[in-house]
Amino acid sequence: MLLYLRAIHTIPEKGVFIMRDCTYIAADFDHDKAAVDRIMELNALGYINIKSAHDLQQSRDSSLACSIKQSLKSRMDNSKQFILIVGDQTNTVSKGGCQLCQSYNSYTSHCARNGNIDYRSFIKFECDKAVEASIKIVVLYYSLDVDRDLCPEAVRWKGIHKRMIFRGNDGQLYWDNQGIADAINA
Repeated sequence: MLLYLRAIHTIPEKGVFIMRDCTYIAADFDHDKAAVDRIMELNALGYINIKSAHDLQQSRDSSLACSIKQSLKSRMDNSKQFILIVGDQTNTVSKGGCQLCQSYNSYTSHCARNGNIDYRSFIKFECDKAVEASIKIVVLYYSLDVDRDLCPEAVRWKGIHKRMIFRGNDGQLYWDNQGIADAINA
């Protein structure tokens, strides 16, 4: 049986108390899903103890980017920590920007559904929201090195940055399970 600690966060200027007990994981799921899967395996093995914010509310890939971003914000509002998986393409992913939506009119730069225009990718949106929420930020690099140039600007110099992979004495690549766990559990 896993026990989850609940964190109470206060927004001083609003006098609001928010109960946050989830971990929000952001990644380029098209290219870095293996790294996300590894985090979930470490959770199942007991290296880490997280409750995924993605279990709270599901979004369909066919939904509009603006409705998906509303769902992502709702998940972030229930999160006490933000984990970003950084791979080779993380900082260049554009999926989620209004310019890619069928409701976006590029001639007038307006949304046919009267939505707010937001050109940020889902990943950059998530990073911005994590910084705004003032929650713990963990950036894990799906590589042998920490290369901050691959990291979105909003979190490039925030939180804990750690590689996920190391090269063993035998020349083989291995998951740095303890390093990942230490970064998440810090």
